[in-house]
This record gives sequence, structure tokens and C-alpha cells, in this order.
Amino acid sequence: MYAAATESLIKQAREIKEEELQRFCGRIFKQLHTKDVSGDTVDSLQRLSLIVSATKYARELPSDLVMKLQTVLRSSSCPEQLQVLSSSIIRESSPPSVHSLCSDPSHDSRTFSYVASVVLTQVSHILESRLSDGQISRHTLPILSKMITAYPEILTDDQVNLVSRKLVDWLRYASMQQGASMSSGGFFSGPRTRQPAPLTEVDGVVVGNFFTVLCVGQSYTEDQWMNMYTFSMIKTLGFVVCCNVLCCGADDRSEVDSSVMSMVSATSSSSRLLPPKERLREKAFEYCQRLIEQSDRKALKKTDTELQKACIIESVSIMDIICGEDPSYVYRAFPCIKALYGRLNGDLTYARALLPIAQFYLNHSETAAVDSEAVFCQLFSHCPAEQFNEPLLAFEFVQFCLLNASVLQDRVANYRQSFPNLLKFLAWNSSGLIEEFVELLPSLIAPDTAIELLHTILDLPCLAAALDLQQRYMTLQTTDQPMRCCCRSVAACLDAFRQPLYRGLFLYILRPEAGTGDTIDRLKMLHEILADMAESPRVVRCAQVVPVLLQVYFNTVTQKADEKMMNQMLLVLLERNSLLYNIKTFNVEVQKVFSTHLQALCRLHPPLIVDQSREILEFASSPANIYSKEDFYTHVVWVIGEYLSVSYDPRCTVELITSFFESLEAVLFEITQVRQSASPPSFSPRLITVLMTTLAKLATRSQDLIPRVSLCLSKMRTFARSAPVMACYSEEDTEEIITRAHELINLLKLPNVAQFVLAPSAGGDSPRWHRDTNASLPQGMRAVSGLLHRHSSFLPT
Repeated sequence: MYAAATESLIKQAREIKEEELQRFCGRIFKQLHTKDVSGDTVDSLQRLSLIVSATKYARELPSDLVMKLQTVLRSSSCPEQLQVLSSSIIRESSPPSVHSLCSDPSHDSRTFSYVASVVLTQVSHILESRLSDGQISRHTLPILSKMITAYPEILTDDQVNLVSRKLVDWLRYASMQQGASMSSGGFFSGPRTRQPAPLTEVDGVVVGNFFTVLCVGQSYTEDQWMNMYTFSMIKTLGFVVCCNVLCCGADDRSEVDSSVMSMVSATSSSSRLLPPKERLREKAFEYCQRLIEQSDRKALKKTDTELQKACIIESVSIMDIICGEDPSYVYRAFPCIKALYGRLNGDLTYARALLPIAQFYLNHSETAAVDSEAVFCQLFSHCPAEQFNEPLLAFEFVQFCLLNASVLQDRVANYRQSFPNLLKFLAWNSSGLIEEFVELLPSLIAPDTAIELLHTILDLPCLAAALDLQQRYMTLQTTDQPMRCCCRSVAACLDAFRQPLYRGLFLYILRPEAGTGDTIDRLKMLHEILADMAESPRVVRCAQVVPVLLQVYFNTVTQKADEKMMNQMLLVLLERNSLLYNIKTFNVEVQKVFSTHLQALCRLHPPLIVDQSREILEFASSPANIYSKEDFYTHVVWVIGEYLSVSYDPRCTVELITSFFESLEAVLFEITQVRQSASPPSFSPRLITVLMTTLAKLATRSQDLIPRVSLCLSKMRTFARSAPVMACYSEEDTEEIITRAHELINLLKLPNVAQFVLAPSAGGDSPRWHRDTNASLPQGMRAVSGLLHRHSSFLPT
């Protein structure tokens, strides 16, 4: 009875007339536009699903209804029952409308599963069909590629086998004759079809092997077009990659032993014995080998030469993937790859093609026991030095380094040594590569070259200027143009670039690898030579990325630097803050980074102050440093007051504290002298307060100095109320100076309390009694000052 009723429904669905179907579809279209989905809508969709699936041929539904059903299918907010029914209807309807479904793959797993079922069903129908029109198949591959890229595991085994067989047919068995073309039959006769001509190689020789994208013809057949489409998308489709994953499991793989499989795959004539997925891999490998052979031919047209380069890159990349999935191919591939490298090595026009070759060596040289050192020496020494001005190569080269950074560090000896060359890419293409170099820079830092790398980062704008001059000079040499074609400022720099006197400076800044020395003695001279290039747009853009790289550098180094390296870095900070290329705002921005990381270094290793006491004292005792680098100078004074203590280093003697005190006292006295002819101060009140606080801190550690610092502080009110200062500082600033001096003097009247507040022990972080910042006193100081204020006899004059 149940079977009879079912048979009756199916019969009614098959016999429904076209006019009735169209009216029924119109009613469903209206129902789907209502806000609330009723049971009638669900019933109607169930009936339509039965109608379109009950016949052997696909029923054609109105386009507006199909579009509405696709909208429902893609909407994650629609009830799941409607999505299921919409998927069922679209899957069985005609014509297939998969392009719009794939325009925006949903990230909602439930929605995507229904969309994918429709798309893959339609794609399978198309691939199984024997349609003569190849346009449908040609449009199917990009859709399939998009689906697999978004969700690699979406295909079933049967679908993978189906697609694999089609790809093999298109790759290997395209016709060998040109496509038919129409020609004029003369004045009295109509157009006639020419006899198909044979295809030729790029050098004009008739093709003697199977068709590839490097075969030349006036027109192409549909299967030849599909051959080209397949090759261009086979890496994206992922069948070369995924076939091993899908077929190597115990339950899914053929029972043929793996060693037998390797023997079979090694023999092209036996490839028909392989499963579809393995056979696709074999045919893709053969196709790539043939392309590499064809790329050795001398092309008659320049466009074909460029196509050869692109085919080399794609072929080597696909062979790399194949060998990664099945190591048995490595031994077949290496003779071809080695011969290719020998042919391309030294030809700068093929520089981009060396990257996939290097990737192949990196991935498989150990398997094949092949020495790859020469490949990477050539890659890192010549490509960046000679092709730094090629944006596409620069991007791909840096991407190659990023992708393989950990392996390159471990296995390629000259990778970290090559940072002077790699930074040429950034110097020339700074705005386009800064994000990549922020990620790459930590992999370039090695203990033996870390300080040289720091100098190189600081000299990056000089490198940009030198590369610019090098390019201009080479252009003038090759074109025989007179130097007067350049502007006057650039001409002067070019003239210096040619002078033997300065040759050593430019050779150092343009060096290909590290190890020739951390920096050069005549750096100031180089800055003077390049002064006219300081406003060059390329140099200015390059200078803007230096502070960013410095932050990455210091954040990386401070995590693993030893005591020796920290001492070296501190010396670089003291030395290079006054040896920077004079570019607008560049010095200020770099000194801000220096200031931040000076504090970090001293916090991590407080004995640095004693280790480098001579250099720090020399820097701090020079008032000239205040006017050219006030922010950095202020931080130096602060770390002296914070970390020059026996609590941090037992080597901190009274004599050392006194020498620092006397130097800073002299500086404070000099910059706060009140004279009638004195000009307004060009430094901030913050510097004054930090100097006063540091002197007070040092006095608490050698209490014989307290009377001297009290006398010095007592003069601050006179300074703050002088006419030049009042004209420069706000009332709030002058009050801050006076208040700070007042608090310090009151605090120093109780030396033991002052020592507790101003100079806590190294372990005094918990509880947090000491909360001094660059420009403020500890919180405890104000409390003590309030207690003493009532009985204070301090009357500043």
C-alpha cells in the first residue's frame, strides 16, 4: 500500500505539464518572499524537490526562483530545513548555476556543506558529460579550485578519482594539430576552413612530443585549451598534494606494496596500472619535465621567452610538491633540476626561477645526498646585490626567506651572514617590504653578528642613498650620458661615488655579507658625502622604517643577549646617538627608541653602569649632549640615579659615586646659571627635575655629598623665577621645579629616610615602595615632605 502510494506520487511528478510547473514555481517564489516561513512553503518545496528528481532529465526552473533558492541556500540565518530542500532542488535542476554560488564561499560550516553539495554535484555532471563545447569545462576548473582552496577535504574519493582521470586526459592527451581557423576564399567564394596545421615549438620546430603550454599555434582546439587550464591550476587544485593524503591510508590505499608502487611510477609506460590519483601525479611530473626541456629552446618571440620563465617556475614548484609527497620521485627529478640550475646560474634574467630551484634543494638535497651549498651561496650573494631594484623578485625572495627561516638558520651557513645583502631589498623597496622584514629580522640575528646588524640597521638610509647613486652611475656608464643630466646635488654625490678616496666607504656600505667589521671609523664623512641625498624620497621612506626595525631588534636581542652583548649594545647606543644620517625627524625618532631600550638594558643588567662607567660619565658630563639629544641624555641621567648603587653592583664605590655626582653637579650648575645676558633655556623642565632627583639619589649613597646637593637645590627657586626662565616656561613648569627642589631638601634632612625612599634595595619591588618614573618622585617622598614641611626652615632665595 505504501509502495503504491509512493509510485503514484512519482508518476504525478513525472507527468506534470510545463505550464503547471511554471505556475507552481511562481507560487513558491511568492511564498519565499514572505517574512514568516509557513508549513505550506515547506510542503511546496518538498513537492518541487520530488518533481525535479523524479525524471531522468533535468527540469528547467524559472531563473528568478533559482536565484531565490540560491539566496536561501547561502543564508546561514535561514532554517536548516529550507537549506536542505533548496540544495536538493538546485542540485537536480538545469541549467547548472554554480558560478554565483561560489562567488563568496561561506565560512559557516553548515551553510558551506549544502553549497558544496550543489557545486560538486554540478561539477561532476559536467565532467562526466561528453559535451563538445569545452566552455563549460573551462569554467568548471576555477570553480572547483575555489572550493578546494577554501575547504581542501570537501571531495569524496569517487569525486577525486573522477577529477583525476579528467585532468590526466587533458594534461597528456590533447590533440597535436592546431585548431581549425577560417580563411577568406576569395572574392567570389565564401570563407573556407583551412586544413589543420601542425603545432610548433617556441623555436619554430614542429612538435614531436605531447602538447604543452609551450606549444605554439595560430589557434587551439578545446582540449588544448583545457590542457593549458589544467596546468595553470593543477597546483591550486591541490590534487598533486592531496592525492597522497587521500590514498596512502591503510583503508584507502591500493593493496599494492609501496615498493612496487614506486617501481611502477618510475616507468612511464606502466603508468596506466596506477590508480587515478597516482596516475595524475605521474603525468603531472612528466608534463613538468617536458616543459623544462622546452624552456631550453631559443624562443623566436620575446613573449614566448617570458612564458618559458613562468613555466620553469611553475614546473619546478609542482615537481617539488610531488617529491615531497612521494620521495621516490626525488631521484628522477634531481638530474633535471641540477641541469636546469647549471643552465640558469649566472643569468640575471632568470633570477626569479632560482627561487623554486633553491626551494627544491632545500627540501630534497638531504634525501638525494646532494650538496646544496653552492646554490645558496649564489642565491644570497648575487641576487640581492644585482637585482635589488626588481620589486617582484624582492617580494618573492623575502617570502622565500620567511617561509624557510628556521631551516635556513640551521642548514644554510651563509644565511645570517647575508643580511647586508638582504637589507638592500628593504632599502630600495622600504614601503612595500616593511611588514615582511619585521617578521624576518629575528631570524637574521646571530651572536657573532648582532652588533654589526644593529649598525647596519642604523645605516639603512645611507644604504638607500648609496644604492641610488650606484644605479645612477651604472645608467650613466651604459648610456654614455654626461653627468650634467643629473641635478646639481646628485651630481656632487655621484662625483664623490667615483672618487678613489671614498671608494672604501661605499664598498663597506654596499658589502654583500657580514664579517668585515661592525662599522667604519669615517662614518661621519660618509654622512657628509651623502648630505645632498638626505631629502631624496627613497632615502626619507627608508629612514621611516628604521625605528620600527630597531624596536624589533632590541625586543629580540634583549631576550637572549649575554652580558658581553649587552655591554656592546650600550656602547653602540652611546656612540651612535650622535652619528646618524642627518634626515629630518630621523635622529629624534631613533633617539626615542634608544632611550626606551637604554632603560630596558639597564633594568635587565644593572652592572652595565659600572661596566661602562667611563663612557657613560664622559657622555653625561658634556652639556653639549643636552642640546642635541636631550631625551636620550635625560634617560642616561635617570639610569645613573637608578642603578649606580651598591645594591646592584658591589663594585660601586664611593669614589665612583662621587665622580658621577661631581660631573652632574657641574652640568646642573652650568645650565641653571642666572645671568642678565642669558638666553631662555632650550631644554625642558623635565631635564632639570631628573638631574635634581639623580643628584639627591647619589647623595643618599654617599652622605658626605648631602650638604653640596642641598646647596645646589636651594638655588633652584632663583633659577625658576628668573626672567629668561619665566619667559620660556609656564607657571606650572616653574612651580614643578621649585616644588621638586623643596621636597628633595626636606627629604635629605633625614638621610636614612631619604635613602629608603630614593634608593630602595634591588629587591624592593614587592611591596612596590619605589615608583619613580623619568620625571616624578616616589610617592613616599611627598608623604615625608608633608610631615617635615610644618617645621621646615627652608626659605629658598
